[in-house]
Amino acid sequence: MMSVMAAVMEGPLADLSAWRADECSIAKAMDIVGSRSAVLALREAYYGTRRFDGFAARIGITDAAAAAALRKLTDAGLLEKHPYREAGQRTRNEYRLTEKGRDLLPAVLALMQWGDKYLQPGPSPLLLVEAATGDPVRVEVRSASGREIALDQLGVRLNEEFRRARRG
Repeated sequence: MMSVMAAVMEGPLADLSAWRADECSIAKAMDIVGSRSAVLALREAYYGTRRFDGFAARIGITDAAAAAALRKLTDAGLLEKHPYREAGQRTRNEYRLTEKGRDLLPAVLALMQWGDKYLQPGPSPLLLVEAATGDPVRVEVRSASGREIALDQLGVRLNEEFRRARRG
């Protein structure tokens, strides 16, 4: 018989039938970056793409889809527009990552890492390395003390600070 690994749900969360995942941060994040176009636009921003045409061409989507994805990421504060103007051209905007957008890097790299492991038929097409040393880079779940945490070692508990803020 195969054991089922799950997070350790603590306190009132242990009875999954007694509560709902209202105010779920995962659901809120997916509302912003839950489309293929949005995640690939972030990938391109991490790779250094800045201009609208570059996003559309490198992702392989229509101008309308690129505009929608960039607007959503900009409205959510992950990208910001910066005007530029080339000689003889009208003013346009380039898109730059904000701190909020840069903070999403581990999630995007985790998707890449998962795809490399489970979806590529052979070796991964790209390697993640520390630029200065060439050392491999991996996204991992670790405690503040540095220990790697497996799913069945992950505790999930109510945040009393959140509850207090909601009450008052």
